[in-house]
Parts: sequence; structure tokens; C-alpha cells
Amino acid sequence: MSTAATIDVAALRADFPILSRRVHGKPLVYLDSAATSQKPRPVLEAMDAYYRETNANVHRGVYELAAEATARYEDARDAVAALVGAPREGVVFTKNASEAINLVAWAWGVRELRPGDEVLVTEMEHHSNIVPWQIVAQITGAVVRFAPVTPGGELDMDALRGMLTGRTRMVAVVHASNVLGTINPVAEIAALARQRGALSLVDASQSVPHMPVDVTALGCDFLAFTGHKMLGPTGIGVLVGRPDVLDRMEPFLGGGEMISNVSVEGSTWNDLPWKFEAGTPPIAEAVGLGAAARYLSAVGPAAVRAHEKEMAARMLDALAEVEGITIYGPRDPARRGAAVSFSLPDLHPHDIAQLVDQEGVCVRAGHHCAKPLMRVLGVGATARASAYLYNSPDEIDVLVRALHSARRAFGGR
Repeated sequence: MSTAATIDVAALRADFPILSRRVHGKPLVYLDSAATSQKPRPVLEAMDAYYRETNANVHRGVYELAAEATARYEDARDAVAALVGAPREGVVFTKNASEAINLVAWAWGVRELRPGDEVLVTEMEHHSNIVPWQIVAQITGAVVRFAPVTPGGELDMDALRGMLTGRTRMVAVVHASNVLGTINPVAEIAALARQRGALSLVDASQSVPHMPVDVTALGCDFLAFTGHKMLGPTGIGVLVGRPDVLDRMEPFLGGGEMISNVSVEGSTWNDLPWKFEAGTPPIAEAVGLGAAARYLSAVGPAAVRAHEKEMAARMLDALAEVEGITIYGPRDPARRGAAVSFSLPDLHPHDIAQLVDQEGVCVRAGHHCAKPLMRVLGVGATARASAYLYNSPDEIDVLVRALHSARRAFGGR
């Protein structure tokens, strides 16, 4: 399938059944993986096999079927832990990255933040890494501050350093922007936070699928990501936390499974990570996520990153040839991922998406759950094309031809 440095895209695409279909009579060109990725056969087959062969609730059953279901569920945790270099007791399954960040905001933030304390985020955050902190700030009296983005679409590190003070308790930052593609120096940011006595959280939803990520090397206290952007199913996400920090936190949700004992006098909690997994978990989804993690490990995160740097370079060069286009984010493929946002004069991003859809091309249009960043960019929305390990350079050419056609349809060249 791949070596340490290359991906055989044609061979790999055979693993993705949906990529063989046609849309409006045209071959499907799926360039919306920043929103959700397509799923390879090993993921689909793992989930199907779970339901066909071992469907049972996990952990407490003493019969064989339950033991097999538990083994598949916990094997998935091991696969995810191995992919990101985490201890298995620090890998908590959630329903998505939003819930993972909310878990930290509520289980840590509500109990630890005091009036005047500060949570430092950035202007390029997804709403999932803004809104939970704003809610908790309203409850606790803490303040959410925003590190600015430079005109070139990168995080202003000098400003961020200046905003770190003795009042900073949490630094929550995106690893790779879902709008700009910008890859932030999160290891440096985590070290700066640690020097100030603050914790750090990294939203890795756009990095774990696309590049090598080692949570130990990053040095962050929390890492959040989601399954459906990394070849896995919807309905499953991950919070990776430092076990010593997680151990000091109270549960976010209560109910079955997360307890050690319950009496009329009170309750005590299960060990990590199950302390944070209340109720029946998304078992089939976890099994699918485990298969996705093993698939990515087999392809090789370094190979995925190398392929996407080539795709980003091709996309940036090709899009620049479209008359009147504005491209957002860094121009150096080494400093960004393969999600590229752009706009065209006299064409709303929704119109762009609808017009290229007629050629079988799927791109996203809207504010991308990043309204503060849209205001910084001076736009209400953008179009966004995002490539992944299964995309080929030829598909970029199809996108650009469709954009040229859209421009001509509205009086451009």
C-alpha cells in the first residue's frame, strides 16, 4: 500500500467503495475530508463483524459473547493509544471531539477556574474549542482571551507569549486549522503554558488524521480528536489526557459503568479511563475507530503527511490560476495541511459549492464553525477544498476546471 514516504493512491482507493460512484453522471471527486472522511473496507467490515458475530454489552458480562465484545472494544483503545503514543489509561472514548473538549471544560474548568483566571485560545479555533470555555467562564468568572492570527494566516506567537501571564490556567489551541490549514507549533505552546503553571489542550481533529502525532512528544496535558475525520465512523471521539491530571478530575457524566460503588450515602468512581465513560459506550463505533487507527498506522502517518504536502502544493498552485481568487492561509505547504479555503468575486461560497457539484466535485462552503476567524478574514464564509490520502492530483485538476467554468458562467474568464 505504501512505503515510509509514498502512497500508491490508485491501490489505496480500491479500499474505499464510495469513491467508485458517480454524482450527476460524473466520477465522484471528494474534496471535503476536513468535514468528514470516507471509510475504507476494513472499518466497514470491522463494524459489520462486531454486529454479526459478537454483539453484546461490554465489561460486566461473564459469558463468551460479552467477553469477545469487551476484547474488541478494548483492543480499539490499544490501537488508538498506539497511533498517538498515549498510555491506554489516558485514552477516553467520547462521542466526538466537541464532547472531549467539553469534558475537560466541565470536569476540570468548572471546579478549578476562579474569577479573574484566564483561558487562552486563538482566533483560528473551531467553535468546539471556544464555546465550552465561554460557558464555563460565565459560570466561574474566568476570562477567555484570544491570541491573534497574522495577516498571513499564522498564529502570532509573539502576541501569544505576551498574553501568557500568572492568571493563565489553560491554553487551548488547535493543532491544524480547519479553515487556514495552518499547522501551529503546539509543542512550543505546551512548553510555554507549562512554564507559566498552566495546563494545555490541543484540538487535534485536523492533525491526527493527517500527520504523525505523538502526545508525549507534544507535551500537552490533553489531546482531543474525532473518529469520523480519520477514516472512522461518526459518533466516536477521543480525549487523551495525562493520567495524573485525569485522576484528579471528577467525572463529567454519571451513571452506569463509571462507578466503583454506589450506596445511599454516595458513590465512588471507577479506575481510568472508564471513570469518564458513563453508560453503554458506542461499542461498534469504537471497534470501527480501532480499525481506522490500525489502517492509518499501516499506511504510515509520515506517508500521509508527505502525500498531503504534495497535494497542498498542487492545490495552491492550481487555484492561483483561477481569475480573481483569494486563497486564505500560508502559501508554504510545509507550514500547512491540505485543507485550502478560498473565495471568488461575485460568487457566494454556496454558489461555488453547488456549481462544482455539477461536475461531481464535493467541497465545503460556509463559516466552517469558525465565525471569529471569518471576522478576522473579513468574510462571512469561504469555500474549502480538503484533500486526504485517497485523493490524486488529477482530482485537483477537475476542481480547477470546474471553478473556471463557474467563473465563465458568471461573466469571468
